[in-house]
Amino acid sequence: CTHYLFIVVVAVNSTLLTINSGDYIFYTDWAWTSFVVFSIANTLMTIVGAVYYLTFTGVPGTATHYGLIMQVYTWVAKVAWFALGYPVDFIVHPMWIPSCMLLDLAYWATKKNKHSLIFFGGVLVGMSMPLFNMVQLMLIADPLETAFKYPRPTLPPYMTPIEPQVGKFYNSPVALGAGAGAVLACTFAALGCKLNTW
Repeated sequence: CTHYLFIVVVAVNSTLLTINSGDYIFYTDWAWTSFVVFSIANTLMTIVGAVYYLTFTGVPGTATHYGLIMQVYTWVAKVAWFALGYPVDFIVHPMWIPSCMLLDLAYWATKKNKHSLIFFGGVLVGMSMPLFNMVQLMLIADPLETAFKYPRPTLPPYMTPIEPQVGKFYNSPVALGAGAGAVLACTFAALGCKLNTW
């Protein structure tokens, strides 16, 4: 029962992480630089739980199931925020499922080799998540524009739109997020495996 509780706790935390970090990031002048932190934070929430779940069951496909759990929790939270009066484009949620599918693929293709899961799966998740998240951001309305159209009194102070600073990190948050994620995700994956040996 404990491991199922763990999965639910991580999924709920990932939802809170999305709302708290996402709103702050995409409505301030930290928009592009903070995307790197956003990517790493979501990589951590994803890969620790997914690898734990995957190695606990030993069944390829469970990482994708875990990603689905995270996604559903976030969709529910998004609907709740929309019901409170926020515009749809106000709440941006990350895409976990494709990266979790790559994790499953790495585990299956290496015949359930835990070390390959850590290295290959970690790199795949770390590099893919910033890409998937940015593609999603490109498909929605400009968050800064949405914020300016939104009634000021309903926005908390930290959400007041500020003109973005262009050019930080060579204006490539995806590249930096993917690079940092590829390195750190291996450590996160190892932590997920270690949780099964307690």
